[in-house]
Amino acid sequence: MYTLVDDRDDFLIIDKHPGTNFHKGPVSGGITTIIRGDLGIKELYTIHRLDIITSGLLVFAKSKGVAAELSRQFRERLIEKYYIAISDRRPKKKQGLIKGDIVKARRGAWKFARTLENPAITQFFSQSIGEGLRLYILKPLTGKTHQIRVSLKSISAPVYGDPLYHNKEYLDKEPDRAYLHSYAMRFTLKGNSYEFVHIPDKGECFKSEAFQIAIKKYEKPWELDWPSIG
Repeated sequence: MYTLVDDRDDFLIIDKHPGTNFHKGPVSGGITTIIRGDLGIKELYTIHRLDIITSGLLVFAKSKGVAAELSRQFRERLIEKYYIAISDRRPKKKQGLIKGDIVKARRGAWKFARTLENPAITQFFSQSIGEGLRLYILKPLTGKTHQIRVSLKSISAPVYGDPLYHNKEYLDKEPDRAYLHSYAMRFTLKGNSYEFVHIPDKGECFKSEAFQIAIKKYEKPWELDWPSIG
């Protein structure tokens, strides 16, 4: 279900595997309960979540005080988060800003409305990695439901393998996973600065030579010249 990335006095970081349900499943407890049991930790608090299809970095607090502080930082958008995704479709634009209100659609999906009352905001870059595939690195400035997935769908580049937002008409074969990953995170806690970057290792496309070469460009995503949000 997960791989331990870092274990500190105040928090721990895991790489959630794709297809893992964050919440309690029919045959096992939620991922927080499982981590407590695996590591013998009595106190462990959820700070944020990832969709079932999404792999990557998740942070958990080891005390109520740290949980409250990190939760505040998430609410106030003080914690920097970066995602990577792969799409097999040609985008309407190759980089820039995706902005708009997200509203409920049908069958559990969400979509962009034609309004900007409380918009989801996402900055992104992309580049070709060959064989009709394109790598995206995205910086969400808000935290809306399915924000990354809906944003990529809105520019005609849904996440490769996304069971909800991709029309599943694949040119070659069914992908082995949905290619969305919580890639990097940066925050400050108790006067200390932390930076975490985790390259995904689950999925044929993430293991490809083309991806491994391309991702080197984004080793420190906070240093990129991100598109203006003005």
